[in-house]
Amino acid sequence: MIKTVDDYINSFPDNIKEKLICLRKIIVENAPDAKEGISWGVPTYNLNGFLVQFAVCKKHLGFYTSPATLVCFQEQLNGYKTNSKNTVRLPIDQDLPVNLIKEMVLFKVKENNSD
Repeated sequence: MIKTVDDYINSFPDNIKEKLICLRKIIVENAPDAKEGISWGVPTYNLNGFLVQFAVCKKHLGFYTSPATLVCFQEQLNGYKTNSKNTVRLPIDQDLPVNLIKEMVLFKVKENNSD
């Protein structure tokens, strides 16, 4: 049973684990006060409410944020599948867009701290 983010990350093969470690590092470095945990069975970060979350899917990594974040970064997200709610699909077979993820986390931190 998955109880911690480490449990979640370690449940995947090395190639996926590397990407998850990278995602976690981006989030922790840019939202150091966020509380890390498992919610809905996946890594979730909270800071004055929901911040971000990520999950491994069949052919992509799901990165979950807010609708406002997706609107703000619509142009940069042009090459990725998104939904109208809060999801960005990051293909497993591609490098992570590290700077874009960092900017989205920082945007969401600012959004959460302004409420």
